Amino acid sequence: MKFLTIDHVQLSMPTGEEDKARAFYVTLLGFAEVPKPVELAKRGGVWFEQGSVKLHMGVEENFHALRKAHPALIVDDLAALIAHLQNASYEVDTGQPPLEGYKRVHVLDPFGNRLEIMEKLG
Repeated sequence: MKFLTIDHVQLSMPTGEEDKARAFYVTLLGFAEVPKPVELAKRGGVWFEQGSVKLHMGVEENFHALRKAHPALIVDDLAALIAHLQNASYEVDTGQPPLEGYKRVHVLDPFGNRLEIMEKLG
């Protein structure tokens, strides 16, 4: 038996903050919102997709962001995304050492979830 791929990554968010999630993930990062299944929609939260990347934002009572656990998302133009995030007043940690074959940065979403953004070098 072997694993084939990851279907999605779920991050947590506070109750009632779906519009803030949409502003960041849809308006700023360009993800599309996708409908949640009816039986899950009543729990709150919101789902996003861009190409094969699926991010699910789940509502968590007594929410607190986890800074160590994070998804690593690969983009095609890291410099443009850094500028876009900084123009929107997001602090981008550009001091991350490169991983073999990748340049990378960290940014926090509006809830404090850490996102690692990577671009393949060469």
